[in-house]
Amino acid sequence: MSPAMSKRTVILRSTPETVSWGWIAADRMPVARVKSGQVVRVDTVTHQGLNTGVDPVAFFGAAGIAPGKVLADAQEIYRRVKKEEGAGPHLLTGPVYVEGARPGDMLEVRVLEVAIRVPYGVNATGPGRGAVPDLLAQPAQKVIKLDLKRRVALFAKGVEVPLAPFMGIVAVAPPPPLKRVSTKPPGAFGGNLDFKHLVAGATLYLPVFDEGALLYTGDGHACQGDGEVDGTAIEISLTPTLQLIVHKGAGTGMTWPRAEDAANYYAMGMGPSIDEAMLNAIREAVEFLKGRAGLSTADAYALCSLAVDFRIGEAVNEVLMVYGVIPKRLFKRVTRR
Repeated sequence: MSPAMSKRTVILRSTPETVSWGWIAADRMPVARVKSGQVVRVDTVTHQGLNTGVDPVAFFGAAGIAPGKVLADAQEIYRRVKKEEGAGPHLLTGPVYVEGARPGDMLEVRVLEVAIRVPYGVNATGPGRGAVPDLLAQPAQKVIKLDLKRRVALFAKGVEVPLAPFMGIVAVAPPPPLKRVSTKPPGAFGGNLDFKHLVAGATLYLPVFDEGALLYTGDGHACQGDGEVDGTAIEISLTPTLQLIVHKGAGTGMTWPRAEDAANYYAMGMGPSIDEAMLNAIREAVEFLKGRAGLSTADAYALCSLAVDFRIGEAVNEVLMVYGVIPKRLFKRVTRR
């Protein structure tokens, strides 16, 4: 099928039947099916406000949020879905079965829109959390209200943060021997990348490991800085609209996810330390430049040094992520006279 957008958009609601709390699973039955090139609009619910042991109406009410502003699906999920022992913290919606996707293929995930469902979100941190785990002596949980007309978060008096909503988790199911993995550490399958550039207009590329790819998404962020250093962003319920396109056989050479937007290509690397993640990101960038521009390994390595910025995307999970920013302007064609 052509990658052209399908006329029919699949709507996937977040309900107790369509969400998975803490797992990215290869053995979970699909909750929706799409064809390659089709668009799916996915409601998601943040785990923040549902993970405190207090009803979300009471939790958000303590911060001045009226009961009618608390999502009905969040309340129902809180009542009916329980997080299993060993599961990760995040609520995901899925999986979505993409017809024709097979192991060895690549799934292109085009982010067409990311809609904000509620005008508030949560940042939660405390002792033992984030990149500096001994910085705080007491838990700190902050409900942050948003001005959606002006597209800013009202963080504190005189402090506003521009909104740039994106999904912290976009994943395909992991390799079949794993069956299911926690939502917390990212991997080759994507997952908890917390990649702040995955806003509307960006595209993520993931290798496929299972029939149908089995796409999950969740962990919505209203905005976040690189590193997500205190352990959370502004965690919020979002509705992304995604176009899913299968590229046959294109995933066999992929080690890590890749991404792009209008200005840049992004080469990701992961590892248990920033040093290892950095090395893997450099290797990914070198391989990308070799393939994209036909460069030798030495020239691609040199171009990384000259023109590619390497940034810490995620600094707070068991698996850390560094990405290289490869400007598209490097590849402008020269007009010959």
